[in-house]
Amino acid sequence: MKTQDILPVAISIVVIILIAVLQKQSRVFAAITATMPLSVPLGIWIVASASKDDKLALTEFTAGTFTGIIPTVGFIVAAWLVARTGAPVGKVLLAGYATWGVMTLLIAGLRRFLL
Repeated sequence: MKTQDILPVAISIVVIILIAVLQKQSRVFAAITATMPLSVPLGIWIVASASKDDKLALTEFTAGTFTGIIPTVGFIVAAWLVARTGAPVGKVLLAGYATWGVMTLLIAGLRRFLL
């Protein structure tokens, strides 16, 4: 296996452990750790390596990740709003993913329509 195949999994495991440890000390730091950019830099590295530093490929990828942030923010807002009602974690996650999915489809449709 290549390093670029193993590294994302290893980093994800470390982050999960870090969140589990931090949430006992500070939920704010655990939340910050949960939202820190991990997959985007790894994705940039993988795309750059696979495309032999092709600037256009990297530009297209980073533009796509920028577009992907909007539905992610929607996920967080929806999860927060539902969590405030005292709903169980399953409903919180379902609301977040439903919002993320709808927003992702809308943005993909807009990109296809506008570009």
